[in-house]
Amino acid sequence: MGNTEAVDNKIKELEEKARLVRRLIIEMLAQAGSGHPGGSLSAADLTTTLFFTVLRHNPKDPKWPQRDRFHMSKGHCCPLWYAVLAEAGYFSKEELLTLRRLGSMLQGHPDRRTPGVEVASGSLGQGLSVGVGMSLAARMDKQNYRVYILMGDGEIQEGNIWEAAMAAAHYKCDNLCAILDYNGFQIDGATKDIMGLEPMVAKWQAFGWHTIEINGHDIGGILAAYQQAAQTKAKPSVIIAHTIKGKGVSFMENVVDFHGRAPTKEEAQKALKELE
Repeated sequence: MGNTEAVDNKIKELEEKARLVRRLIIEMLAQAGSGHPGGSLSAADLTTTLFFTVLRHNPKDPKWPQRDRFHMSKGHCCPLWYAVLAEAGYFSKEELLTLRRLGSMLQGHPDRRTPGVEVASGSLGQGLSVGVGMSLAARMDKQNYRVYILMGDGEIQEGNIWEAAMAAAHYKCDNLCAILDYNGFQIDGATKDIMGLEPMVAKWQAFGWHTIEINGHDIGGILAAYQQAAQTKAKPSVIIAHTIKGKGVSFMENVVDFHGRAPTKEEAQKALKELE
C-alpha cells in the first residue's frame, strides 16, 4: 500500500470515527435531557483526530506517567470528551447514558472521577493556565510528554487566557498546543456581536505563539496541524480551527439555541438519521 493510500485510509477511518462520536453525543444528551450539543459537535473532528492518531495515551492505564496530557478547558462540551473516552476504551459506552445523573461519573462538567480526565473544568478561561503548568511540570521532571488544551472561542474573552498565553511564550513552552474551536457562537449569540475576537491570528502571533489556521472539519488539515505543532521549537503553538457550531446535524448547525439545549427525543431521532 502506497503512503498516499495509507493516509487516505486513515482519514476515512477518522471521519467514520468522528461520525460515531457525534452519534454518541446525540444519544447521551437526549437521554440526559440537558447538556451542550453545539460545541460538542463542532469540536468532534479535532478531538477524535487527536485521541485516535496523535495523543500518546493508554486507556488501560489512564495515569501512565509518559502519557500526553489533554484538558478540555470548555468543560461544558464534555459530552464530546466522554464519547471519545468511551470509544477509546476508558469505560463502557453504556456509561454514557448516565450523563448528568446523580452519582454518575459523567457529570455535566468534567471531574477527576472520570477515567481519562486530568483536571476538573467548567469555570471558563482557566484551562490554558492548567496547560502551562503541565508543560512546565514536564520540563522540571525531564519528561517528554506533550500537552493539548481545547478552548472555546467565547471562552477566550476571559482575561486569564491571555495571561497564560503570555506566560507560555515567555517560558518557551514548545510542548504545549492550544486548540481553538472557533465556531463563532457562544451562549448569548455570535461572538462578533458580543465581544469581537478578530484579528485572531495576529493576536496570538503578537503574544509570541506559533499560529496555525485551519478548517476544523478537514481531517487531513487537522493531522498536518498537529504534526506542525509537534515540530515547532522554542514557542507554544495554537491551532485556530474554523468550525461550524452543531456540525453534522443540519438543523443544529449555526443555531445558537443548541449551544446549551439538548435535543428532544424526536430531534435526536432526526439527528441520528442524518448521522447514519
